[in-house]
Amino acid sequence: MPVSTRVTEEESTPPEKPTNTPSPAAADEGGTDGAGGNPKEVDAPRLDLGAWALTALSATLVLAALLLPNSLAALRPNRFTRIPAEAIVGAALVLVLPRRPRVVVAATAGTALGVLTLLNVLDMGFREYLGRGFNLVLDWSLLDDAQSYLKDSMGEATTVAATIGVVLLAVLLVVVTALATVRLANVLAANRHQATTATLITGTVWVTCSALGLQLAGVPVASDRAASAVVVQADRVRDTLRDEAAFAKEARADTFGATPPGQLLTDLRGKDVVFAFIESYGRSAIEDPVMSPGVTRTLDTRTEALRKAGYSARSGWLTSATYGGSSWLGHSTFLSGLWIDNQQRYRTVTSGDHLTLTKAFKKTGAWDTVGIMPGVQKRWPEAEFYGLDKVYNAFQLGYEGPKFSWSTMPDQYALEAFERLEHGKKRDRPLMSEVILTSSHQPWAPIPKLVDWEDLGDGSLFDAVEKAGRNPRDVITSKTASREEYGKSIEYSVTSLTQWLERYGTDDTVLVFLGDHQPIARVSGEKASRDVPVSIVAKDPKVLDRIAAWNWTEGLRPAADAPVWKMNAFRDRFLKAYGSTPHPTKD
Repeated sequence: MPVSTRVTEEESTPPEKPTNTPSPAAADEGGTDGAGGNPKEVDAPRLDLGAWALTALSATLVLAALLLPNSLAALRPNRFTRIPAEAIVGAALVLVLPRRPRVVVAATAGTALGVLTLLNVLDMGFREYLGRGFNLVLDWSLLDDAQSYLKDSMGEATTVAATIGVVLLAVLLVVVTALATVRLANVLAANRHQATTATLITGTVWVTCSALGLQLAGVPVASDRAASAVVVQADRVRDTLRDEAAFAKEARADTFGATPPGQLLTDLRGKDVVFAFIESYGRSAIEDPVMSPGVTRTLDTRTEALRKAGYSARSGWLTSATYGGSSWLGHSTFLSGLWIDNQQRYRTVTSGDHLTLTKAFKKTGAWDTVGIMPGVQKRWPEAEFYGLDKVYNAFQLGYEGPKFSWSTMPDQYALEAFERLEHGKKRDRPLMSEVILTSSHQPWAPIPKLVDWEDLGDGSLFDAVEKAGRNPRDVITSKTASREEYGKSIEYSVTSLTQWLERYGTDDTVLVFLGDHQPIARVSGEKASRDVPVSIVAKDPKVLDRIAAWNWTEGLRPAADAPVWKMNAFRDRFLKAYGSTPHPTKD
């Protein structure tokens, strides 16, 4: 606690009042008088409420930063009733340092603690949305995507204001934490005797609590949270750098990489094959008590409608490589047969020539290949990696209607455009298509409504639908509303896709559709799995006979005990099931 000190020099005839007041620097260095070298005397301290309050705030900030967890689920009062080892070590260090080195060390430590606090906050956000912590090496580019998402959901003005506010708060946090640490270091040095005693006692208590494993409110009293957080971040960086070379080697080895074209997908020749991804279509949509009633009813209704149209379906579960977002990681994992769970792996594999499932169709020379990508709004060089002859992005599908938050157009319109531009045309060869449906992308407001397919036109009729929909702000800020609207969006996407198949499919159409990942944790639930449904639908019974050994569930709704595979296992199983002969390439 800061005090106001009055120091007097010892003289043969002491003055009635103090004659000088030395600087705090002189006081905390333990100065002596100039005549005889005797210790300076300190009068009884006077309470300075302003300085005391500032010191108390500084201590609160530093202790909170040292004890801050890195997940919202752990952000509870009991996490801040612990004794941080880092504070004890820091106090011991500043007590033995001269003034200038002490200030430098305190400022450096405070700055580092401020940065660590920002990383913990980023961890919270990434765990909430993506089910994992922030990666210092890979994830900076995702902040750009977050800004774009916010702009689409909340508007440009709100996004600009939020971005400026976040940057200013981040800088302010680092600066204030550094200043607070310097102040505490100076206060400790100015009260060296009391601070030394308190540090020794606190250190002894910490060691005792650690040795005995003592807990308070369910958490250990002795904490090394900040040090552990630094270790976690360092381990992520180290593992990321090590993984780069290992994954590059893995990507070069391919079970079907050297298979001749004539030995690929021989049992699907003549079929129009569609691979469709439904954004955020996760297991929670089918099993969560809030969302499942509407979704399961839709799946059962659409199963029956397809059955009447002559189609049969089989469904199972795949464990996605991503969670809550980064859909491209799920797409690339499913199609490449490699586990792609971060941006570095994605860049590595897409810059190479690994055989994707879609590229296998092109390699045969027996199919035309096309991509329908309403979510792509900029250059997309990955088309070559996926083996797509032609790609239609958000600006090439003829849509003149409104955006629905992040989604550039309703799924129903994208599917009708697919029919008009490619699927419905007469051609010399069958068509293999990759279709990405985006209407179930967060924030799930406003959600499009199904209209008569004949009335779709250029999409202008959706102006009224978009204006009548819910405000994204109302949904984003409510967990219950987010879950309810998410379920409705899945119902819309599944219905749009299966109605398209019912309306435009033929005896030779084969539809494979799946979710790319689970929705964010506040919707899917804490500790939710990463499983997503996957279905294969066809009229030709031979198509489904080929996968009979998979033991998938009949219909569009996979049973709770249906087989669960990792998503990267699908490519090889699919290629083998439909007549492909393995010819591995090796690194």
